[in-house]
Amino acid sequence: MKLLNNNQNIHDFCYILGMRLDATSYENATQQIIDWARQRQNKYICVANVHMVMEVYDDSQFASVVNNADLVTPDGMPLVWTLSALGIKNASRVYGPTLTLHVCKASVEAGIPIGLYGGTSESLTAFNAFLHKCFPGIQIACQIAPPFRPLTAEEDQIYTQQIVESGARILFVGIGCPRQELWMATHKDKIHAVMLGVGAAFDFHSGRVKQAPSWMQKRGMEWIFRLFMEPKRLWKRYFKHNPRFVFLFLVQWLASWFGWKLFKTNSLKNNK
Repeated sequence: MKLLNNNQNIHDFCYILGMRLDATSYENATQQIIDWARQRQNKYICVANVHMVMEVYDDSQFASVVNNADLVTPDGMPLVWTLSALGIKNASRVYGPTLTLHVCKASVEAGIPIGLYGGTSESLTAFNAFLHKCFPGIQIACQIAPPFRPLTAEEDQIYTQQIVESGARILFVGIGCPRQELWMATHKDKIHAVMLGVGAAFDFHSGRVKQAPSWMQKRGMEWIFRLFMEPKRLWKRYFKHNPRFVFLFLVQWLASWFGWKLFKTNSLKNNK
């Protein structure tokens, strides 16, 4: 299927177990983000992996949040492979931490201020220094490390006001899936910026968390590396979601050959 957004760019997309997934590239996604930021549009972008697909599969409300995002990129190689299996041969990986760097570089060239929301004070300080070293002249309008707990209404209002008053037109949100996607959807009409849910990008680039070697990433084995690095936090996620994803997608793929529609596809937003 083809998706036409309100900037008249066309790209392929399909549904994986009921979650919309867009076939884009670093270049196209970055240009789209910069165009939206220049126009001061309120948008949010989901960077999807197997974990997100299964959260969507398990939760219809979360499915609505992701499927109504303005762009959903394939963060992991397994999702690139699923797109290819369903006939979208031009699919490529758009990995959140790498997309972050592409967008930061382009923001300097376009003179667009960015903001950071998530992580810890220490990781944000380190990430800030990393960005200034890699991209001299980058404008970091705000950096906020919210507490690792549900915010009070007053706290949320204060943080939202800080972001709005900072003038940031691109906001990187790194508070983890599904929390960051829910936060972006809730704040889309309150924050005049393009919001990107980038997960652990702050920790990766600040050096606080190691990334998998590129050869593991290219082979879809990044989850093994991350499980080894953080077994207590991640073992339930991977052992619950990964086997189910493989089985359910195999069912979807086989059904596609017979024209069967087994998984619900949420309707797209009116401006898509």
